[in-house]
Amino acid sequence: MAIYTATTAAATTTLTSASHPSLFFASSSYSSTLKPFFYLTKFHYPSLKLAHSLLTLTPKASSSSSSSSSLTEPMLPPYNVLITGSTKGIGYALAKEFLKEGDNVVICSRSAERVEDAVQSLSEEFGKQHVWGTQCDVRDGNNVRNLVEFAQKNLKYIDIWINNAGSNAYSYKPLAEASDEDLLEVVSTNTLGLMICCREAINMMLKQPRGGHIFNIDGAGSDGRPTPRFAAYGATKRSVVHLTKSLQAELRMQEVKSVIVHNLSPGMVTTDLLMSGANTKQAKFFINVLAEPAEVVAKYLVPSIRSIPANGSTRPTYIRFLTGIKAYSKIFSRLAFGARRNKYVVEE
Repeated sequence: MAIYTATTAAATTTLTSASHPSLFFASSSYSSTLKPFFYLTKFHYPSLKLAHSLLTLTPKASSSSSSSSSLTEPMLPPYNVLITGSTKGIGYALAKEFLKEGDNVVICSRSAERVEDAVQSLSEEFGKQHVWGTQCDVRDGNNVRNLVEFAQKNLKYIDIWINNAGSNAYSYKPLAEASDEDLLEVVSTNTLGLMICCREAINMMLKQPRGGHIFNIDGAGSDGRPTPRFAAYGATKRSVVHLTKSLQAELRMQEVKSVIVHNLSPGMVTTDLLMSGANTKQAKFFINVLAEPAEVVAKYLVPSIRSIPANGSTRPTYIRFLTGIKAYSKIFSRLAFGARRNKYVVEE
């Protein structure tokens, strides 16, 4: 039971989830936690607005419970890593880089055949004692729970969970021309699937003595800029940033320090997903100027990811491969010197 003391200049009052149930959130996953002050004053106790500048709410120590941070074990390499959507593209490249560092990796995909092929290829290069794979459709809660069970069975715990699975239905056209099937594919994978994976990853890591780190991969549209011809994809990627911030706030509210949610930005990667849209003059220009192969991006990102648990950091981060300065520099080089013209696709 959560216990808080409310202190003003006049008096001190003890608030508990039993004596003032409307003041607290209750969850089976967490101990009861006091609702934010703005929520209390707006919906339940508007009279508190008059005194809020003099009011201090302080968690009261309980002898029967300990904070999550005090139970956290050191997170030392090799790390156990789980990557969704990791049988090709940037997900597969990330898996290879973690394996090169000596980590253990779980890969997954909707396609059991692709999982089998990827596991065989990675096992031949790094040893089958370091890589595991299973079929998983992130849009299905039971599939993701089975993924967690698979990871726990083979590795006991996961230190780093990377939410990479995503889709644009390989469709580049105005939203007015998009089919219901394509829209459902994009939204259910990129938004619903991400939410399900975050929920299950958090629940798993809360039970781990060493906690864990979750990385949500963003994409075009995540910065709020328009994404014509793939508007649905851009909208879902904008929601990635919001979801990450909300999860960070929820964990702070629950005083959870052992589970941290981060954003990961690979920039433009020459995957099948990106190259399928290289059919306009503008698209060809930016792909040639800004895109990089998955292997190059992964080689940069993985050391940055691994440095977070290695340093014992409990602060959320936003790791970017293609920074604004880097992008503007590449565009300038192209306009001034013609750099990277026709690098990947022939421009008109």
